[in-house]
Amino acid sequence: MTNSFTKVYEALNWASSFLKENGRDENAGEILLKHILGMSRSQLLASLQDFLPKEAGSSFEKAVKQHADGKPVQYIIGSEEFYGRTFLVNEEVLIPRPETEELIYHTIGKIPGIFPGRNDLELADIGTGSGAIAITMKLEVPALGVTATDIAVPSLEAARKNSEELKADVSFFSGDMLLPLIAEERRFDIILSNPPYIPEEDKKNMSIVVTGHEPHRALFAGADGLDFYRRFMEQLPKAIKKPGLIGFEIGAGQGKAVAALLQGTFPAADVSVINDINGKDRMVFAEMK
Repeated sequence: MTNSFTKVYEALNWASSFLKENGRDENAGEILLKHILGMSRSQLLASLQDFLPKEAGSSFEKAVKQHADGKPVQYIIGSEEFYGRTFLVNEEVLIPRPETEELIYHTIGKIPGIFPGRNDLELADIGTGSGAIAITMKLEVPALGVTATDIAVPSLEAARKNSEELKADVSFFSGDMLLPLIAEERRFDIILSNPPYIPEEDKKNMSIVVTGHEPHRALFAGADGLDFYRRFMEQLPKAIKKPGLIGFEIGAGQGKAVAALLQGTFPAADVSVINDINGKDRMVFAEMK
């Protein structure tokens, strides 16, 4: 079909049916049309009987077909909501997930107990991607000094743009994990990371929406998905202060393995695995008091 709908509700009905036929989320049409019309959800719902401008209809049809072909909605509209803020995203960065919001929530909750009365803390976000962790931590805890690294220059460009848009004072370094910071003999009170953690073998069972568009360097990590955590164990002792806090996002089912790596590296640390709101092990923390 080519733009045979004339009203907003007709466009949404077409999109819902078309996306369902193509195995996509049938609610994605609403998100795309809100973006194209520059409306909130309540404004869109109040406009269901309105005529849809032809140009907007053409843009909408194109966007819906892109999503049906597998392109994530977030890359089509160029943004994603994270911790109550809008982050710009493109195909050079991983789309921020709700699970990562939980990593931030728990980190903020742990800070007062480990660092009572401190307002001079330094935090590093390793493999920052869109900058979601680093920027959110800086905005939620403004007293933090925040540094972020990424090996990919295009990812750092996206993170810098987000930091400017959201007015977050974050320092960015290009390089492999903690190495650019270790080279400068920097040490941090808090080190966070949402590294790649998907086993290579899982690739064949994953949606094309993910594997066909999101950067593989941010997704996959060897046969068991633990390659980056193992590398962290070599680097962390050279970069963490005491007292200190290390926090990782992990893949479901990796809690015991990552906790064992941290405990082996920091025998005196209090290591804990925390489940996400869906009851899956999703975060591992090591507290050095």
